[in-house]
Amino acid sequence: MEQSQRAILVAVSTVIFALLPDRAGDRRVHLPLVRRTRDPYGGRWALPGGWVRTDESLSDAGRRTLAETTGLRPSYLEQLYTFGRPDRSPGQRVVSVVYSALVRNHLAEHAVEEENVRWTAADDCTGLAFDHDEVVQYALWRLRTKVQHAHVALHLLPERFSLAELREVHEAILQRPLDPANFRRQVERSGSVVATGERQSGGRHRPPELYRAVVPEGSAGPFAPAGPLA
Repeated sequence: MEQSQRAILVAVSTVIFALLPDRAGDRRVHLPLVRRTRDPYGGRWALPGGWVRTDESLSDAGRRTLAETTGLRPSYLEQLYTFGRPDRSPGQRVVSVVYSALVRNHLAEHAVEEENVRWTAADDCTGLAFDHDEVVQYALWRLRTKVQHAHVALHLLPERFSLAELREVHEAILQRPLDPANFRRQVERSGSVVATGERQSGGRHRPPELYRAVVPEGSAGPFAPAGPLA
């Protein structure tokens, strides 16, 4: 079959972000990777994903392949971008629809981790199969851009949290320290959180006040839809 007449295959991949401690104990943005067991790129690490079946939607395919490879079933899954460079998969013409998910720590801890599945710091993801290095870097850029003016960080926290914990999430994503006083003023001015009247238990000092998220009505979630990349 001529190059121009080759069938175009459709696949899905998912970038799942969670904040997990590294070897030094510092919280960093991590994501699960899956080791490929066949060619092309046999033995290389890649994002979780797979082919789209004829009887399922793109989002259903994303949830299914994610559950099959990592055991994760995030409640929120959003289409991030579409990658379709002609040479991205050797010997095949593959268009990949990439989804992004944010997973709270307690859910990430229950994810499958075995010989062929591992959690890796997002900034350390290099040498991945296909164009997945590019995919991860784009997803990270989107995450760091969004966290500065959206409710992204709130999707990585438990239902009740302190402002210090919220600031730590921002710092882990942005990879830089933030002034506590300025951060508190900005958060309170944004109206994105509200005090619960409760305080965090434990600790030697006065326990911090706990807050909960206020998601604006009609909010689409942590990521705005992205346009396709040809």
